[in-house]
Amino acid sequence: MIALMLVEISKATLLRWSEAIAASAMTGIGFTENLYEVERFEEMLKIASEIRSAAHIDGVGISAESSSDEIYDYYHKNIGNGISGYVTPKAAIGAIVGNENGELLLIQRSDSGIWLYPTGWADVGYSPAEVAAKEVYEEAGIEVEVISLLSVIDGLRRGFTAVPLYSMLFLCRATGGKLKAHPLECRDVGWFSRDNLPSPMVRHEAWAQMAFDAIDGKIPPTHFDQVRSPFWQE
Repeated sequence: MIALMLVEISKATLLRWSEAIAASAMTGIGFTENLYEVERFEEMLKIASEIRSAAHIDGVGISAESSSDEIYDYYHKNIGNGISGYVTPKAAIGAIVGNENGELLLIQRSDSGIWLYPTGWADVGYSPAEVAAKEVYEEAGIEVEVISLLSVIDGLRRGFTAVPLYSMLFLCRATGGKLKAHPLECRDVGWFSRDNLPSPMVRHEAWAQMAFDAIDGKIPPTHFDQVRSPFWQE
């Protein structure tokens, strides 16, 4: 008799598996002209959709209650051709901004009410550092000097997001401007000390210490996700 051992798999792991399989399948369909290969990739996409449905996690175009068929349809309608069909992580840019009092600039997001450092999607035509400076000014009204790159991480692997993305976080120094929350993207904006952080915040235990250390001049080497061996290992 063969004994089966049941292992509980986290929602974050299910999400990561489904998005990776879906990306491979969508890219395959976007590049191949072989009908048999298309059929195999579409079967992979169905499997990815079933895994994503089991994860019950909200995301762009997908709700926690979406059925596997609904998720499959969403994936399938976003398939492109050739280079435009190569599925890659999106890029997000964040900014850790400090002032002369050693305080951290935070914005309260209008969509969730969560407090976080200024952040946004990378825009075509701008360098990552330029996006960081632009996001700070647009969201908080503060002009900054970009000093260094603090971290580059895989947001999906870290469980920070349901969207596959690479997040780049820059250290910045405030040089001017006046606090002003963006009327559409932010509910509020402010400067906060290490001992007076607002609530609720997003995973501050993962980045706040690094942020304040950097503001205090203790700039660490650029942080990044370590290479796993094998690559797919947790």
